[in-house]
Amino acid sequence: MDTMQGKVKRQWELEGLDCANCARKIEDKVKKIEGVSSCSVNFVTKTMTMETAAGYEESAIVEAKKTVKALEPHVNVREKTQGSRKLQNKSSHMLGEDHKHGHEHAHQTVDEHKHDDADGHSHGHSHEHGEGDTRKILLRLGGGGILALAGIFLPVEGVVELLIFLAAYLIVGSEVVWQAVKNIIRGQVFDENFLMALATIGAFAIGEYPEGVAVMLFYQIGELFQGLAVNRSRRSITALMDIRPEFAYLKLGNDLKRVSPEEVAIGDVIVVKPGEKVPLDGTILEGSAMMDTSALTGESVPRSAGPGSTVLSGFINRNGVITMQVTQTFGESAVSKILELVQNASSNKAKTENFITKFARAYTPIVVITAVLLAVVPPLVISGATFSDWIYRALVFLVISCPCALVVSIPLGFFGGIGAASRSGILIKGSNYLEALNDVKVVVFDKTGTLTKGQFKVTGIYPSGGKSKDELLQTAAYAESHSNHPIAESIRTAYGEQISKEAISNYNEISGHGIEVSIEGKTVLAGNARLMEREGIAYEVPEQSGTVVHIAVDHQYGGYLVIADEVKEDSQQAIQSLKKLGIRKTVMLTGDASSVAEDVGKQLGVDEVHAELLPQHKVEAIEKLDREKSHREKIIFVGDGINDTPVLARADVGIAMGGLGSDAAIEAADIVIMTDEPSKIPVAIGIAKRTRTIVWQNIIFALGVKAIFLILGAFGIATMWEAVFSDVGVTVLAVLNSIRALKVKDQG
Repeated sequence: MDTMQGKVKRQWELEGLDCANCARKIEDKVKKIEGVSSCSVNFVTKTMTMETAAGYEESAIVEAKKTVKALEPHVNVREKTQGSRKLQNKSSHMLGEDHKHGHEHAHQTVDEHKHDDADGHSHGHSHEHGEGDTRKILLRLGGGGILALAGIFLPVEGVVELLIFLAAYLIVGSEVVWQAVKNIIRGQVFDENFLMALATIGAFAIGEYPEGVAVMLFYQIGELFQGLAVNRSRRSITALMDIRPEFAYLKLGNDLKRVSPEEVAIGDVIVVKPGEKVPLDGTILEGSAMMDTSALTGESVPRSAGPGSTVLSGFINRNGVITMQVTQTFGESAVSKILELVQNASSNKAKTENFITKFARAYTPIVVITAVLLAVVPPLVISGATFSDWIYRALVFLVISCPCALVVSIPLGFFGGIGAASRSGILIKGSNYLEALNDVKVVVFDKTGTLTKGQFKVTGIYPSGGKSKDELLQTAAYAESHSNHPIAESIRTAYGEQISKEAISNYNEISGHGIEVSIEGKTVLAGNARLMEREGIAYEVPEQSGTVVHIAVDHQYGGYLVIADEVKEDSQQAIQSLKKLGIRKTVMLTGDASSVAEDVGKQLGVDEVHAELLPQHKVEAIEKLDREKSHREKIIFVGDGINDTPVLARADVGIAMGGLGSDAAIEAADIVIMTDEPSKIPVAIGIAKRTRTIVWQNIIFALGVKAIFLILGAFGIATMWEAVFSDVGVTVLAVLNSIRALKVKDQG
């Protein structure tokens, strides 16, 4: 439970939640409860996240539970814990065997494994089923189909014909009718079950028995295919997320004990064998191995890890046995955070999704009213028009009108896009951010750790006064031996040999200038130009950009070292790819010296460079850029450090470098790049553009087909057969199209 500014945030698992529309209804109703400041129901993970004002925690929860029970009597509400997340993940791994589909609203995107009640009855739509139930539905379709054929081809008529068709109808469609009745009792009239029941019973009423049965039969077959299609995309997404380790080998003395990752504490020592997933974040104590990091970072090349290396949960140990010390509990580990990010992603809905939800809400009642008018008005107005003919047309019109294809395929398209991005090592925290990437025209980068590696390296040694390069480097390394500054570390790394501490005495750090120290009796000065000026030593002015360390021995100038932060290999490619994607302006903000910043900016081809900024100045720079752009355009800020947190929060889309970035930055960002590669930003924008294309293809295709068939139905050209195709067929095609969002294409 998180408490923030007097608000309490809690998560609940809604066991048995089986349709996207029901999730929306629960969310709408719970939001209106007194004391509830926000509520989001994540249909994908069956999670309700509720924020309540202080003092309302208990009353709001009681009300919320009542609301859920009133709307969905079969849904059980229970508080979510680490353990229940584990259960939930297990259940999602079972999806392989869980061919279930179709439900109360046939609006299932990616619903979870179904829970039966204590009495063993599975609720929801007729086709909640695993392998065993698939056989049952096929038998039902077979039985209904044979009876329908008998009714058509046997020389029977009158009551006998009616009874044969009625028997066929009850075998195939009784559960749809029963579900419609239950929903009407609950006050949910306009759904797919109601439309199907009304249309088919209407067909019987006007004597079109074969068509009534055939429509239900075809509808059920379509539902079966639709379920398989949804399941397939669901399994693809679940497979991407299947990075959760199931166990850890805890080292106790000389023994190994197999425990759940949740039971391991910080500081414990665990052993990871070849082929196993690393269960928790930690540091290797002994052993070395090649680590497959693709599940977390999208990197295809395994990285080597040895004693002292940091490894993250979700890495797969390819070949060696390693012993490691745990540095994070499971709840705080990399893998746990990723699962949480991706699972909560669908709570942040894109505008397109919200539009479709509102559209469906208004659309169905309008269609039902239109159908009633279509059945009643023409026979009264047009001479020679019969009621049976126009009622039939109205029924066809009703079946065509179902907005299922949209309600199922659009969230699925976005979820597929988020899945494709995570496969590339890009975590997007919501489909609203995925959609926002389409409108980005300005990309602002932090320098250190984002475009550059954030690791200082000696890039030049320039001796003077007859010294050799090695002598100068050795003197500098000895002088910097006590400092823990990154620059001092880079000099010691470049020297690479053992430093004899006995040779060093009278160490004195001069703040803002450098170091004064005695090395084997000689006075050595190491520092910036200000130190040389203070001591009155003539020094050379370097031409290279970077941090310069001047060295003087016994007041004689000895030369200088240049230390620079290396540019990442793919930074230049990232800037070029962004330009190709139509990004209008690239900007670099840094707290570093102007000369260094300008140099990096030129090398990479960045449009604007702002240097020597403090964190608040970065926010001001973003706000200035925000004022200069048009209303529709969006700004991305890419950063990695703690000081980037305010800017990440201020930008339209904040992207954090997640591999080496700080936790605060990852928390504040909307998108996290696990590989620390800036070239993933154009990949993310490319995925966003593909996802938007697929979603709009589905919207235009579904509405286009509906419009054509509605007109044909109203004019009596389309029959029930076409009506069912336009409903179920379009849904299946739209779902299959959504699966394409999962594929990752390389961006230029």
